[in-house]
Amino acid sequence: MNDRAPRDPADPKGLIRESYRIDGITEAECRSIFLDWALSVEATDTRPLIEALLVRHGAAGHPMTTVLRSGLEAAPPKGRRGGRAGRLGQD
Repeated sequence: MNDRAPRDPADPKGLIRESYRIDGITEAECRSIFLDWALSVEATDTRPLIEALLVRHGAAGHPMTTVLRSGLEAAPPKGRRGGRAGRLGQD
């Protein structure tokens, strides 16, 4: 008989749930947990998962809530970041 709870697709390792239970957790620690969470989910689009986690856990003022909300923001555009050719111009 298997007494384990079914795996939660939004939080397969329970990382986000546990982060809300840690007293005195910092935003930096939450960012680290969020990265581990992002690597553990199987979805290519994490927005719906983050939204579900915010509905479930999103306590106002908690550092993980801030991190999750940041995860919903659009990623910066990809492109050239610099280097020698960027400084000298491309002719």
